[in-house]
Amino acid sequence: MSAQPLLIIAAGGTGGHMFPAQALAEVMLARGWRVKLSTDARGARYTSGFPDAVEIEEISSATFARGGVLAKALVPFRIVAGVISAGLRMLRDRPTVVVGFGGYPSIPALGAAWVLRLPRMIHEQNGVLGRVNEVFAKRVDAVACGTWPTPLPEGVVGVHVGNPVRASVLERTGAGYIAPGDYPMELLVLGGSQGARILSDVVPPAIAALPMDMLHNIRVSHQARDEDAERVSDYYAENGITADVQPFFHDVPRRMSEAQLVISRAGASTIADITVIGRPSILIPYAAAAGDHQVANAQGLVEAEAAIMIREDAANPENLVQYIEMILGNGAAALQMARSAQGLGKPEAAEALADMVQELTTKESAA
Repeated sequence: MSAQPLLIIAAGGTGGHMFPAQALAEVMLARGWRVKLSTDARGARYTSGFPDAVEIEEISSATFARGGVLAKALVPFRIVAGVISAGLRMLRDRPTVVVGFGGYPSIPALGAAWVLRLPRMIHEQNGVLGRVNEVFAKRVDAVACGTWPTPLPEGVVGVHVGNPVRASVLERTGAGYIAPGDYPMELLVLGGSQGARILSDVVPPAIAALPMDMLHNIRVSHQARDEDAERVSDYYAENGITADVQPFFHDVPRRMSEAQLVISRAGASTIADITVIGRPSILIPYAAAAGDHQVANAQGLVEAEAAIMIREDAANPENLVQYIEMILGNGAAALQMARSAQGLGKPEAAEALADMVQELTTKESAA
């Protein structure tokens, strides 16, 4: 058994949960901790960026949000099995602290930590508590918030640490911004780690409708779902637009730092990247997000005049092209948007969250 303290990070489902989890893992490893990631098979697909030193543990979990009647009937049994499995592993290799980042794959580890009365905390990335974090908010020792303010259950006090960003993003903190002008310009289109069909529907025709003197300078990096990638790529090609269309970009920090404009969903991790690097953005929040949390995520940037928000029901090529032209046609305004975005960034978020983890160990020792 290692004498190093052990952190178990419980997360899964999407990059929105996994990217801040990865950021915390990087910091805790640097502080001399061992780190394990507890997730399920779906979450394991997003682990390629985690440091090799992080041990990946796949645990059974489930959600009522997917599957047919039989699958939903089995959900409680799969969750209980996952909690038991996680608990047995914890008894064999006792964690010092367990941190949950939301998503149903985090249920087993957090549930086991609660049963075993281990030090535990959650981090909520969005401006509205996710379902799993809402369940555990009163069953943990500390609640860290990425977006502020985040409404919490009565009696629960949150700590605003911001949303941790990966080392590859931190390396580009405040990267110099080249304001739009009469030279090649980069547009980055992001739809979250699972893509967004509406962006594939409205962004290409909006870009194609730009004035020709602006359009000939445009270069596009567009994240699109597998099923949309070919038609999106073909559309750009047919309209003479240079575009790199992929289902997932592994080098988002580089592409974002080189972009004059980001067009994106308003996921918490993407917002964190935009503010740490400092880029103007047009945000189209996901209308079906629980509690409309993507609107809450975007609100701070909009109020700081760092971003333009378009509600999904108003997102069409005609509206979008006006905003793209307004930003790319005014270099001074775009530069001010970039500076305002950077002013909201919290590059220290991962370190602040790591401090909270270590404070829990101090409280445990004193108990």
